[in-house]
Amino acid sequence: MGSVQQSTKKTITGKITDSKDEPVIGVNILEKGTANGTITDTDGNFSLNVSDNAVLIVSYIGYTTVEIKLGNQRTLNLVLKEDTETLDEVVVIGYGTVKKSDLTGSVSSVKSNVIMDLPTNNISQALQGRIPGVQIQQNSGAPGANMQIRIRGTNSISGDNEPLWIINGFPGDQSMINSSDIESVEVLKDASATAIYGSRGANGVIIVTTKQAKEGRVSIDYEGSYSVQTVRKKMELMDATEYANFYNLFWENTKGEKYFSPNDIASFGRGTDWQDLIFRSAPVQNYSLTVNGGNEKTQFSVGTSFYDQEGIIKNNDYQRIVLRANINHEINKKFSISYNSILSRTVQSLTDEENILLSALSATPTVGPYMEDGQYRLLNGIYPFSPDNLINPIAYFNEISKKQVGNKVMANIALTYKPIDDLSIKISGNVSNTDTRLDNYIGVEYPNSSGAAGVSTNNSLTINSDNIVTYHKTIDKDHSITATGAFTYEKYTRKSLGASGAGFLSDAASSYDLGSATIIHTPSSSYTDWTLLSWLGRFNYSYKGKYLATASFRTDGSSRYSKGNKWGYFPSGALAWRFSEEDFMKTLSFISNGKLRIGYGQTGSTAINPYYTLDMLFSGKVSFDDALYTYYAPGTRLSSDLKWETTSQTDIGLDIGFFGNRLRLTADYYLKNTRDLLNTVQLPASLGYTTTVKNIGKIRNRGFEFQMDADILNKDFKWSASANISFNRNKVVKLYEGQDVQGTTYNLIVANDYVNLLREGLPMSIFYGYQTDGFDEKGHFVYKDNHKDGSISEDDKTIIGDPNPDFIYGLTSTMSWKNFELSFFIQGSQGNDIYGFSMITQNYKTYLGYNALKEVFYNHWAPDHTKAKYPAVDNVISTKMADNFIYNGSYLRLKNIKLAYNLPTNKLGINWLKWGQVYISGQNLLTITKYPWWDPEVNSKGGGASLNQGIDYYSYPTAKGFTVGVKLSF
Repeated sequence: MGSVQQSTKKTITGKITDSKDEPVIGVNILEKGTANGTITDTDGNFSLNVSDNAVLIVSYIGYTTVEIKLGNQRTLNLVLKEDTETLDEVVVIGYGTVKKSDLTGSVSSVKSNVIMDLPTNNISQALQGRIPGVQIQQNSGAPGANMQIRIRGTNSISGDNEPLWIINGFPGDQSMINSSDIESVEVLKDASATAIYGSRGANGVIIVTTKQAKEGRVSIDYEGSYSVQTVRKKMELMDATEYANFYNLFWENTKGEKYFSPNDIASFGRGTDWQDLIFRSAPVQNYSLTVNGGNEKTQFSVGTSFYDQEGIIKNNDYQRIVLRANINHEINKKFSISYNSILSRTVQSLTDEENILLSALSATPTVGPYMEDGQYRLLNGIYPFSPDNLINPIAYFNEISKKQVGNKVMANIALTYKPIDDLSIKISGNVSNTDTRLDNYIGVEYPNSSGAAGVSTNNSLTINSDNIVTYHKTIDKDHSITATGAFTYEKYTRKSLGASGAGFLSDAASSYDLGSATIIHTPSSSYTDWTLLSWLGRFNYSYKGKYLATASFRTDGSSRYSKGNKWGYFPSGALAWRFSEEDFMKTLSFISNGKLRIGYGQTGSTAINPYYTLDMLFSGKVSFDDALYTYYAPGTRLSSDLKWETTSQTDIGLDIGFFGNRLRLTADYYLKNTRDLLNTVQLPASLGYTTTVKNIGKIRNRGFEFQMDADILNKDFKWSASANISFNRNKVVKLYEGQDVQGTTYNLIVANDYVNLLREGLPMSIFYGYQTDGFDEKGHFVYKDNHKDGSISEDDKTIIGDPNPDFIYGLTSTMSWKNFELSFFIQGSQGNDIYGFSMITQNYKTYLGYNALKEVFYNHWAPDHTKAKYPAVDNVISTKMADNFIYNGSYLRLKNIKLAYNLPTNKLGINWLKWGQVYISGQNLLTITKYPWWDPEVNSKGGGASLNQGIDYYSYPTAKGFTVGVKLSF
């Protein structure tokens, strides 16, 4: 009979420490040739069952990987050595990478653990306050809403000021990415770094690298969290009794008698709180799963995530599912191939937040949403003084739907050929496709409606091709050169289609049977395309790692510009000196690293309408001889000498580390000039055209940025902190013929005017209006006659505020003791003003029957109260766009606080679990501000437009929330 020999097992235990005898947490310990492994606990200890004569592979980021033959050992205590090459962090820059120590430009890096610390689906929100020189502002608190990002100020009047997002090497959409899929984010701020992106780099560049495939045993990472969000605060409005007494005063002042009887008022009580009817406690769920693994030939990383957020306003929800894959394969020693893809699907229920909030705050509290017969109550005409523009929020929630579904795909593949060791040729292609469909439906039960439906679809397709050659050579150990050359191509097309109808018999088909409508509206469609061709090159030189130089050049050909100006040229150069490597610095041992940087470069802007520089026609319909004809007429006339918007930037920076880099400081000064600004200019009607486009002026941004990172304590109790602060000053240097550029004119009934202005010598988008000078003898506003002509007119307007902050800042602190971690993150803005359109509407339209804040009831003008805040209660409109609606928008916010516990998996004997963490956290729990409305972080009317900034008109409130979550690694 044959015999079976069974290999014996043994248990190996030990402790892993560093050169300072400190335990190293999370070290990977793997039995070679198997998937059997574990990691060290918080004390550096481990325990693993292995075969006799096993070989252990011990590895950890930042330390040299070692292999140890155990022999008869059952105990292993090991001191890891720092890997200097690994510790010299590699930073992703345009079309390549560079060691952080060799950087010559201004580049900030954020790692995945920082981004994942905030439970959000929005990368921009996770980056807010983390990076000096980057202002990130939330225009709306709605689920899935975009953030506004400005890197070192505003550069354009009519063009987009958002940065360029690069995802895995290609321009992409950051909304596709889940935070758990991110490996690193680099922000390129100065022109010496962004010029390699030419005409797309004027607003800065944000480079996102998703998790990349790595060699090693298969590992699984899971994260799940559950949050509950609520509105941060409610407005203190008049209740029903106060409302009735207030409008009795109004009716008495205007009609000579009271409207409500004492019995009416007694029956009202506190009445209906309409805010309680629209707001809710909203759950948020976020789950992600990532699988990594591979051998020396093929590696993979795949992940999926699901995010589900209900809005704090009813009927406002956002869902997203993401699938991501990265596969690398080495075909042979010379050829390798890589593949990246991201697929996302979003389903979003939208709401008319502006009208919902306006109506809920303005509705009379003396009535509820339903009539006695169960029908929806109309909020118009309840009383003789009632408003005529309010909607019933409950009817809106129940009878109106607005749903948007989006499918996005981004896939790229690259072939790399290395004919010799120092040379690589990379040919890559990318396809990005987005399909969205928006369905609107108003039910037949909605008040005064017979049903209405609309459907719109959009498709956009981007095709990219990048062909990159990179040569790297080290000569005599002292000289290192890297040369990069590339040709890139990008083609974008967008198609849209829309149709609508009204008059439906029932809600059975919703928006899916437009043909059954009794009224079919004229459908619409559109088509847009543009092309960008680019040649680029970059040269990096390093001498002994002390003297560094970078030069780059890019030329772009864009279909957006007119003949003779289609090509733009964007050079840059930078120098750096690592003075800490000089011999004379050796005596200053407390300085562990020091580098001076200076750079200059030019970038451009293609962030304009693709047909902005073409002669445009507009179409219309005309009736003639009992028939309807389409006509075309001149609209915009092309100026023959249009040029590119060009941004030139100079940056001077200092990077310095103290005490073994435990304290690290970075400081930058920059001066950025944007010339040849494109904007629309009015033409005399006699020319046959109404407008033209011209290069009208110049904007300047200059500022300082500071960042400090410190490892304060590094023993049993560990404490690290990071802080940054940024100062930016912008100025309009030149405008077309010195003429002011006015912002949008807003019709608020009580005031119909513009409030933002561009003027030479002043900051961007300043607030411009009248100055109040108390009340007259009847309790109406008096305005200053600055022009001294005895009347109040446009000439009396002056500067009344500035939406641009004096500085922005962020502070992070992380503490840990044994298995516990506590961290908090604070960010804020100082010195910016807000124009409170919400306050105008809510508190100065009382003659229309609007409800208002309690303080209006208790602090309005009366003959015996002339030092009041609000005017007399009557039907006289005395309001203008003036300084009494300017509010201090400064705030300090506790953005996130988190308490975590790392599971002691080894002590618990859970060998199948490498690492685990449970945590609780709170978001936006504290906001210190003088702004009286919901939230100071607003820009509801401005959106992405550079001219209309700092305006709050019933912005969707920012929520506060509590989160519980778990992270597991197998």
